[in-house]
Amino acid sequence: MTIPEILKTYKVIAVVGQSDKPERPSYAVSRYMMAHGYRIVPINPNLKTALKQPCYPSLLELPQELRRAVEIVNIFRKPEEVTAVVDEAIEIGAKVIWMQLGITNEEARKKAETAGLIVVQNHCIAVDHQLYCD
Repeated sequence: MTIPEILKTYKVIAVVGQSDKPERPSYAVSRYMMAHGYRIVPINPNLKTALKQPCYPSLLELPQELRRAVEIVNIFRKPEEVTAVVDEAIEIGAKVIWMQLGITNEEARKKAETAGLIVVQNHCIAVDHQLYCD
């Protein structure tokens, strides 16, 4: 599946590493995606809310109905933290792992692909949305 196909097919994005600070990339990217019709599910163990949405400590702590709804897991974490996020994404049944610009992890990519997930590395989902969907 190509990046444009991913962006046109899947509309529910869990953002791991969501910030509540407007100057942070995760905040700006999530706001942009929300403004373009995507549902954002913030994930950050240090926040109760972000972008006027409830924020959850981890993918595994999502309520059951949200677990089933999440399609894309957009990761704003250090590369060495990605494998643990992939494990959780596999467990909740996500379809896509999206590692933001500057983030790659080959071990995590292989694990996700072996489990049947689509993987995008080192891409900004908002930039790609502007390129392919606007």
